[in-house]
Amino acid sequence: MKVQILHNPRCSKSRATLQLLKDNGFDPEVILYLEAPPDTAQLVSILSKLGLSPRQLMRRGQPEFRQLGLDNPQLSEDDLINALHGTPILLERPIVLANGKAAIGRPPESVLDIL
Repeated sequence: MKVQILHNPRCSKSRATLQLLKDNGFDPEVILYLEAPPDTAQLVSILSKLGLSPRQLMRRGQPEFRQLGLDNPQLSEDDLINALHGTPILLERPIVLANGKAAIGRPPESVLDIL
């Protein structure tokens, strides 16, 4: 089974989720999404798998969220997806992809449901 993790090594939840995957016998493909952000089509796919809107996948506490005015209700989903692609620090993390599904590792154990 192919397992991928959108990972930020500076994030404790991301590190814990990666370790949990390894402890459960998985060798996930690690995607350093800050260096190689998902393109807009990948983001649309991830959002669909998670059942979330773009704004729900954003880290609203990030300064960039306010700086870019992403709380503006007039912004379209495309605007928000483009913001996620252009400013990947805004992505909630970590995201694990497996079996045609996705899960956010908050808490890390929540990703086990898709494996």
